[in-house]
Formats: sequence, C-alpha cells, structure tokens
Amino acid sequence: MPRRFSWNIAEKSFDEVAEQLKKTDVIMIPMGSNEKHGAHVVLGTDTFTTMGVVQVAAELAKVMYTPIIPVGYSPHHMGEVNSGSGTMTLSGNTYRAVVYDLAMSMIYHGFNKIVFVSHHGSNSKVIDEVLRKIRYETGCFVCWYKTPTERNYSIVGGIMEGPPEETPGWHAGELETSTVWAWDETLIDMDKAKQDRTHAPRYMGPKFSKKDGSGDVSFMGSENIWVPMEHHEYSDTATIGNPFRGSKEKGQKYFDMAGKALAAFLEEVKKWDIKVPLEARMFKNRA
Repeated sequence: MPRRFSWNIAEKSFDEVAEQLKKTDVIMIPMGSNEKHGAHVVLGTDTFTTMGVVQVAAELAKVMYTPIIPVGYSPHHMGEVNSGSGTMTLSGNTYRAVVYDLAMSMIYHGFNKIVFVSHHGSNSKVIDEVLRKIRYETGCFVCWYKTPTERNYSIVGGIMEGPPEETPGWHAGELETSTVWAWDETLIDMDKAKQDRTHAPRYMGPKFSKKDGSGDVSFMGSENIWVPMEHHEYSDTATIGNPFRGSKEKGQKYFDMAGKALAAFLEEVKKWDIKVPLEARMFKNRA
C-alpha cells in the first residue's frame, strides 16, 4: 500500500524527494517560534500560523517544504526570571547558524532556490547577514518571506474588521486568534481573552508612547526611536489588539488568501534561471 502524499519532506522517502526535485528546484523552509502570547492562545501561535500558510501554498504551487523549526529568536518574550511563561529562544548567533545549516543542507542536495517562511516578526531581525552569506557563497536565490500581519494588510485586508485604533498590532489580536482557531479550535480558550493595547515602558515617563508591537517608541510625535525592550515592558497581557473579533472562519480565509499570495510568489521564483555551481554545494559545516 503506497504511503499518503505529502509536500513535507519529513513525510517523504529520499527517492520521493529526489523525484520531486526534478520538477522544481524551489523549497520552503518554515520557521516558527514558541513564545508568550495572550492567555487565550498558545505559545506555538506563530508556528501554527506559519504552517497554515505554508501548507496551502505548497499544494497550490506544488513546492515541498521542510519540517518547521518551532523555536525562534524571542529573547524579548522570555519575561522575568521565574515567571514560568514557557518561552524558548535561540540566541542570534545560534539562530543564524541554524538558518545557514538548513539552507546549505538543501543546497547540497540540489535545490537552487530557498524560501524561508515565518510569521514571527522578530525572526527577521537577525537574518540579513546570514542570508547574504548563503547567497555570496553559493549564488543561490534565498529570501525571507514574512506572512501578512495587521501592519501589512495589503494581502488580507478584506478579512480583518478591527479599526486601526483597536487592533494596532499583531500579537494574539484579531488575526492570530483567528489563525489558531482555524488551525486547531481545541487550542483556543476565549474565557481567558482580553482586549489590550501597548504602552511605552513605564520607566520612560509620560512623554513617550507606543502604538503597536514594533520595536519603536514615539517621542514628540515621531516614531523613530528603536529600543531593545522586553515584551512585558510594553504589553501587560501579551495581547495587542482585540481577540474578540477573531473567528475560525477568518482564520481559514487568512490561510487561503495568504497561502495563495505565497504560492504566486513561488511560481515566479520557479521561473528564474539560477544554478548553484557544484563546488558551492559542498557543505563544509557537517562536522
């Protein structure tokens, strides 16, 4: 009896991966996180949101993906010592090493185009250097694809209903409540949900403000100061926005629309004539 079909290489045999590689030299590498969110959703919210988009895109574009890495760069979500939040984080150096090794593993096997996909915004903070290293050493195409959030409505704006003043972020609000709900409704506990906003760290005083989950604070009406803040310093409940606007239906629409957008991008990537030279495929960090 043949095994069920999957676009996840962890659920394929080696010969099945090799056969699919003959059809396209693009592969997705999903990158997640395990971090404190509002209590009504779970630590793996960004991981599940990423996977919901990747699975739809893989089916539409006929592109394989690797198993997701469920831990990301989340030092600001660790919270206070002994807080027991369960957040896990990799250091920037470790995270870049993981990204490098995953990409080089796929390049070694014959892939020429590597598309990292992540919903966790902070994963993007530490990867420019390593993506350039991969490209400069191999000549491959490599990119970091960020799934849509409430700060980037261009793809999924028709789904979300909350006004800007109500949902000024993307952390456990309308969007992520919806995606977790659609991924697995048994992971939602709306009895714990709270609508909340961000604020500048209180030690800064009343002259500073903060409108969402970015790394910026505002001063004199300008949002131009990046501060290495801890999440609990500006978000009391780890919720930014209004989770009560979330629904399973919105989450499924999000997966469908965001997945179609990613698939359209993958179709363009397929067209590019990019080949890694044989000598550049040698993975020297295997030991």
